[in-house]
Amino acid sequence: MGIVVGYLATPEGRAALDVAVQEGAARGRGVVVVVSMRSDESAEQRAAVEAELARVGEDLRGRGIEHEVRILDGGDVADDLIATAEETGAELVVIGLRRRSPVGKLILGANAQRVLFDAPCPVLTVKPAAS
Repeated sequence: MGIVVGYLATPEGRAALDVAVQEGAARGRGVVVVVSMRSDESAEQRAAVEAELARVGEDLRGRGIEHEVRILDGGDVADDLIATAEETGAELVVIGLRRRSPVGKLILGANAQRVLFDAPCPVLTVKPAAS
């Protein structure tokens, strides 16, 4: 697998997944979809995430895209993405970015910043299309 993507069922997460699939197709590589969960999340939250990832997996399978879906319980998104990229020998990590408040625009989110600086490969950041 060549592309690791951080996924959430949000516009930013879907944009990241779409770009990861495009990059994987262009490079002839598969995609590892990573979701990081905290240990304190409820059974209902976990079930909702698992159901969403089942839909994602079905969609990717239906499109003939080589993929793997991972739910990681580390609870630290940046650490989970970096570790997965290292473990899989990823060529690229794709993450979604969200709009921030005027003050928040001065800094990048802590998780995104850590992935950008510490990933063992290039990192592509994407944002959803303007609504």
